[in-house]
Amino acid sequence: MHKQLNKLPHLLTMTLLAAALSACGQQGDQGGAGAQGPIPVTTVQLAARDVQVEHELPGRTVPYRVAEIRPQVGGIIQKRLFTEGGEVKAGQLLYQLDDASYKASFDSASATLAKAEANLASAKLKAERYQELVAINGVSKQDNDDAQAAYLQARADVAAAKAAQQSARINLNYSAITSPISGRIGKSAVTEGALLAVGQASALTTVQQLDPIYVDISQSSAELLRLKAQFAGAQPDKQGLPVKLLTEDGREYAHPGTLQFADATVDPETGGVTLRVLVPNPEKTLLPGMFVRAKLTAANVKNAVLVPQQAVVRMPNGGAMVMVVDAQSKVQAVPVKTARAVGDQWLITEGLKGSEQVIIEGLQKVQAGAVVKAELAKNAAKASAAAQQ
Repeated sequence: MHKQLNKLPHLLTMTLLAAALSACGQQGDQGGAGAQGPIPVTTVQLAARDVQVEHELPGRTVPYRVAEIRPQVGGIIQKRLFTEGGEVKAGQLLYQLDDASYKASFDSASATLAKAEANLASAKLKAERYQELVAINGVSKQDNDDAQAAYLQARADVAAAKAAQQSARINLNYSAITSPISGRIGKSAVTEGALLAVGQASALTTVQQLDPIYVDISQSSAELLRLKAQFAGAQPDKQGLPVKLLTEDGREYAHPGTLQFADATVDPETGGVTLRVLVPNPEKTLLPGMFVRAKLTAANVKNAVLVPQQAVVRMPNGGAMVMVVDAQSKVQAVPVKTARAVGDQWLITEGLKGSEQVIIEGLQKVQAGAVVKAELAKNAAKASAAAQQ
């Protein structure tokens, strides 16, 4: 009797455990029945088509031409004859130096030339006369030789005087400092009264030609080869491949430029390449040093497969996959390889044929093998029509 009483707690425990397991089993059956029902998801129907791929690359604007203004003769600045930040023409006077000493040197050289030319005229007449007289023994051969030598000496004196006058004229002209190119001039580093010296390190000011303007794009040599391969089928114009620009505020620049692959050189230390784009800039909207993005349009990609970006799931190993609904409304996980973004879609190079039905909403509720109730996205038809344009 005592042993039977000791067994009662054990029997009670087993009964309660059995009841709990039975309740859990019923709940599990109810949950399993709910999970077996079709899971609602939103999908898009893929369709392979030709796509024109654009490459967007960062770049900086660079002046077409730059002229640093420096003095070629020394002197005191008398006048500054331009407005800082304004437009100047080639040959326009920028600074006027005190030219009194250069005028005096030019006048002295001119007088020396006049004297030499007068001596030349006298020596020429004497040489011609002695040349006639020596034929009839009117003068000695020595006197004739001296006359001919004096004439040659006079000619040399005239040549030297002309060179001295030309040098003086050049220095006088250099006292008026002009712009070698047309463009926009920067701020002046000197004012009236400043003393200039030949060969000074600092420039007086800088003139930059901004129309047209360059955009330099830095890329690796491997990327350059990839771009060349992708652009092999494109039809460039005579100047180069067309390029569109996006300014710093994201707006598209009004004037397209042209890309010149021939100007690219590889830096042996970094392996980098500078691609140069020539861009019209009539309104001077682009200024040197601005950051822009260049959009290069490559040849068409035939039968491209595009998938909305929200449909692509990134895996821990770095790969990508999409969830595809098959004909039996079951989900299949398909690994894919993405090439690049095209708008809000990924360009798929491996894994899809372009006729699949891909899940874009409800991915967190499904897994491979699950049965789903697929509903096409409401804007799928509109998005597909827009993509075809």
